[in-house]
Amino acid sequence: MRKTYLTALFIAVVIITWIASGLLGEDSIPAPQTIAAKNAQQRAQAEDRPLTSVRVTTSYALEQDRLTAVRGQTANERSVVVQSQVGGLVKQRWVERGSVVRQGDALCEISVEDRDANLKEAMAGLAQAKLDFDGAKQLAAKGLQSDAVIAGAAARMAAAEAIVQRRKLEKSHLKITAPFAGVIEETHMEVGQFVTPGASCVTLVDLDPMLLIGEVSEQHLAGLKPGLPVSATLSNGDVVAGELRFVAHVAAPGTRTYAIEALVDNPDFSIASGMTAALSIAVEQVKVHQITPALLVLDDAGRSGVRGITADQRVTFYPVELIAEGDDGVWVSGLPDVVDLIVVGQQTVVAGEQVDAQQAVNIALQGSL
Repeated sequence: MRKTYLTALFIAVVIITWIASGLLGEDSIPAPQTIAAKNAQQRAQAEDRPLTSVRVTTSYALEQDRLTAVRGQTANERSVVVQSQVGGLVKQRWVERGSVVRQGDALCEISVEDRDANLKEAMAGLAQAKLDFDGAKQLAAKGLQSDAVIAGAAARMAAAEAIVQRRKLEKSHLKITAPFAGVIEETHMEVGQFVTPGASCVTLVDLDPMLLIGEVSEQHLAGLKPGLPVSATLSNGDVVAGELRFVAHVAAPGTRTYAIEALVDNPDFSIASGMTAALSIAVEQVKVHQITPALLVLDDAGRSGVRGITADQRVTFYPVELIAEGDDGVWVSGLPDVVDLIVVGQQTVVAGEQVDAQQAVNIALQGSL
């Protein structure tokens, strides 16, 4: 029995000791920290930690054109099938395919045949009609001729004059001439061929000025207007410059795009029609900075931009818009005229953080667009 009491007493002591230890330890549990206390603690830790070292360079804004890029092609402004106004035997064709002609140059010629005789006959008829009219007027002056007879003589003389004019005009149309300067694309008449009025002589293409044609989406339509400067890189590598002439006001039903046209001088006809062309239209002047693409980062909102520092050496984020790309970097807008950009360490800092900024050496960001 005594041994049982001692065992029970030992167990009771152990239980009481365990419970007492829990009660005594309640005062040692730390109270929960408030948000303000946590922020203060983080600031204290940040102040104790050394500043992040970054390197910066100063970038200066330049005035550059905002360009709208358009895929297009060259096109001749007009192409005309030059036709004969009279019929007859083809006497001569003065041009071949590829011939360069000026306005008024002879293209084809129809044989005279009996047209000289017809003109001579018409002129004789006109002379007779004039004599009859003059005689009628003399008799009328003496009161021997009626007004009706005089009017008939005047009508016959006018008809004779009209016949003479038609004969002369017909003869002048024997030589078919170029209505404008251009290049002969096709020939249709052959020497010895008998043709009727309206027969085709040649197809004449006008290559000066040359058209640059393309289509723009509604997003790029704003700011486009006739008169803006346009440059284009052709498929053969040539670069040409011109001026925007036309911007459509109605979208194409199928593509919902708007047609544009630009004019380019082509006095030597060196630009062929139908060549692929990459057009750049200078819409407006903007202030831009040239940077390397490695400086571009994203903020929490997913915006593309760069990190720079303020006067008190705190990091700030600048959203930017890509204007153009080049071999030496990219051109962006949205930055101050003069800005210190972080060029080393921009991925390890955040906006608002104070840093130890050092000027970078031999890092060139400026160039030409």
